[in-house]
Amino acid sequence: MAKRHRKRRARELTGMVPLAPGLAPGTLIVPEGALAPEIDIIAYNAAEMVERRITGLQELPELMKLWPVLWVNVAGLGDADLIAKLGEMFRLHRLALEDVLDVRQRAKVEDYPNHLFCITRMTGMAGHELETEQLSLFLGHGFVITVQETPGDCFDPVRERLRRNRGRLRLSGPDYLCYAILDSIIDSYFPVLERLGERLEEIEEDALTRSTPHEMAAAHGIKRDLLILRRSVWPLREAVNSLIRDESPRFASETRLYLRDCYDHVIQILEIIETYRDVTGAVVETCLSSASNRMNEVMKVLTIISTIFIPLSFIASLYGMNFDPDASPWNMPELRWVFGYPAALLLMLSTALALLFFFSRKGWLSVLSPNSQGSPPPSRRRDSAPSTASKDS
Repeated sequence: MAKRHRKRRARELTGMVPLAPGLAPGTLIVPEGALAPEIDIIAYNAAEMVERRITGLQELPELMKLWPVLWVNVAGLGDADLIAKLGEMFRLHRLALEDVLDVRQRAKVEDYPNHLFCITRMTGMAGHELETEQLSLFLGHGFVITVQETPGDCFDPVRERLRRNRGRLRLSGPDYLCYAILDSIIDSYFPVLERLGERLEEIEEDALTRSTPHEMAAAHGIKRDLLILRRSVWPLREAVNSLIRDESPRFASETRLYLRDCYDHVIQILEIIETYRDVTGAVVETCLSSASNRMNEVMKVLTIISTIFIPLSFIASLYGMNFDPDASPWNMPELRWVFGYPAALLLMLSTALALLFFFSRKGWLSVLSPNSQGSPPPSRRRDSAPSTASKDS
């Protein structure tokens, strides 16, 4: 399990996808471990809306005839036949369907004769673990199709606006629904970045007070997560820009104005990611410097102790020499003195005290003080990622 998890993380970091060579274009291969698909539909007009889960695709042609806008959400990639039938029903290009099942695609926008195809990545946090999954989006005449790897997404605000008939969603066409979905995906990055920023701030404070290998590992984990986010968002910038720049007939000119807001949010996300990457590098350096400082303090204590005992060892070794006082009056005559032993101990004590006084005058004993590391730095609140909501006029 751990080995498979490491391989998955490596593919997320490098973008490398193991594919069998020589496959024909448009070959549909179900990803390993893909879940059985669940199909939810929302069909609406300005006055009414239908929302339910369906078990097959038989109802979709009739719904297309009855409703001006149909949103089909497929959660799960475990059935290649269903994806193929969905493509035949809505005249989706086979190459686009191949990219749907190839879940390591970079964000992009491709314009086909019958539809617009967009790939992006949704992200979220499971505890302290960053999770990302690919989302494929098709925009055509009267329909929007979203295909995701697993159930659960960030589209609840869009669904709630449709249910309550808030804003202009129900009054607009599928192009505005496509914009709302993209806007929801992009805005979902901000809470993730805010969580990472809070963790980064905690690690930084711990690194300044009690740096341990745990802080170093946590900082490297955040650095890896930021790299994954950057790989997800960087191509998304060009994808959204192409929707604004290229005058695709799939988007009305008024809807294209709202896409500028998505582009601004993508640029803001990239700036936050780059800022956090710089801060993460500084935190790693702080952890290394803190560990080095602690090692220097330990070495300083040991050096002081050794320095004190060096002259004491000299005195003890001097009086340990085996000279016979009877052989010569110069051979340690103090050995016959009645206060010779107390005088030697007093000499050692005086030497140790003199050295301690000298070290204190030099300020070298501050490392032995309980407050030598100082009080913890005041809590600082870094500017967190701003929380933005979808703009719906």
